[in-house]
Amino acid sequence: MDLIDDGKGGAGGNAHEFTVSELSGAVKRAIESGFGHVRVRAEVGRVSRPRSGHMYFDLKDDRAVLSAVSWKGQVARMQVQPEEGMEVIATGRMTTFPGQSKYQLIVDNVEPAGAGALMALLEKRKAMLRAEGLFAAERKRPLPYLPRVVGVVTSPSGAVIRDILHRLRDRFPVHVLIWPVAVQGQTCAAEVSRAIAGFNRLSPAGAVPRPDLLIVARGGGSIEDLWGFNEEIVARAAASSEIPLISAVGHETDTTLIDFVSDRRAPTPTAAAELAVPVRAELTGWVADMRARLIRAQGQAILSRRQRLSDLARALPRPERLTETARQKLDTWGERLPNALRRGVAARRVALSDCSGALRPGLLRRRIAEDRQRVADRGARLPSSMTRNVMQHRRQFETCAARLQPATLRRETLRQREALEKLANRFAEAARRSVESRRDRLATLDRLRETLGYRETLARGYAVVRDGNGAVMTRKAQAEQAESLAIEFADGTLDQGASPAPRKKPSAGRKEPPPEQGSLF
Repeated sequence: MDLIDDGKGGAGGNAHEFTVSELSGAVKRAIESGFGHVRVRAEVGRVSRPRSGHMYFDLKDDRAVLSAVSWKGQVARMQVQPEEGMEVIATGRMTTFPGQSKYQLIVDNVEPAGAGALMALLEKRKAMLRAEGLFAAERKRPLPYLPRVVGVVTSPSGAVIRDILHRLRDRFPVHVLIWPVAVQGQTCAAEVSRAIAGFNRLSPAGAVPRPDLLIVARGGGSIEDLWGFNEEIVARAAASSEIPLISAVGHETDTTLIDFVSDRRAPTPTAAAELAVPVRAELTGWVADMRARLIRAQGQAILSRRQRLSDLARALPRPERLTETARQKLDTWGERLPNALRRGVAARRVALSDCSGALRPGLLRRRIAEDRQRVADRGARLPSSMTRNVMQHRRQFETCAARLQPATLRRETLRQREALEKLANRFAEAARRSVESRRDRLATLDRLRETLGYRETLARGYAVVRDGNGAVMTRKAQAEQAESLAIEFADGTLDQGASPAPRKKPSAGRKEPPPEQGSLF
């Protein structure tokens, strides 16, 4: 469609009259056919993300602004989300929006300008190291609370090392070892990895002390400037370090591979120094506070024990009161002792006089003569008494010997044997009748048990429901809460759900108690 005016189309000329929609459609077709696929390098301006899921943003340079839109499906496929101030390369197609008479870029993909390949490589390395477990949280080691030596891997001429040393000096001065390296450029990765490995090879007892903590630091910059810390050799050197390591590369928004494998990431080099050591003034204050609290606690404890001792002392009687009664008794007994001794001596003198009167020689001779006469009489009676005793025992012996003759013994043995056999027969007959009676009763009880037992009830169409532990269940609520059920029928058991726990096999010689039958009747 030719839209060029020939200059003769006045108010009453022959120029074609377009509607607004026709003209807008013609412009739309012209722009889409001429710019079907374009790549635009620009800075991202305003970014809007409404609830619909679409994304509207501006692409601008120093002289113009281009409106851009990405539909919901395109936004979901983007690996990099545009943010305000980011320099990007947007790929898409040009079109118009007739509703507002403006043209816009439909963006399919966005990648950082000049860093697309680097970002892709970085993501690939990150995925590989994550798969190896170098980013795992359990590999992170705690930082020493108060390191004696701190090793710093950075450039010795930049502001970073001055900030770290200044912060360490303000917080808690420690011995600092600096390993100078290039923090950007082609030699950066190799020097940083050698520095980390070199610090780890130092001996704790060597001339140069081995650091207790490492700080790898650099100031902020672009992704190209920080790329040395995204190299694989740097990440592996940091992961294999036996010394705890803090990464402080760039500022808060800068992220490199060494940040993921280090034991702690600091947003800035100054923050790394703050993580490395505590504040000495705070420690001194804490120690002083603890000392004061200890002194107060000791003083309070002494006062409390002193008060307790005073309370206990007031509850105890005085020593004089404890000995008053005993002293009074001692005095009383002291006064009574002389008279008691005199009375005792007089009583013993009287008893001695009574005994001495009975010990006169004439009286002793009479008693001796009487005792001698009594012994002589008993000696005279002794032979006849012994003779009678011997004769009596001899008659008893002869009677026993007559009873122990062989014929007598045989007759007695036969009589006892016959009596024993009769008694054994009576016992056997009584035992047989007792066993038969108990067998008949047992058979009767067994028939009754079979009739009343739950298995006969199972044969009539009932079932026993048990849980996984073998316990009988009698309520619906119990069955709903059980993890598994075992339903016993007359011909077997049906398991529902997980297999129930095996029932404990009864020990030999011990009958298993019959299952609960309350749920069957």
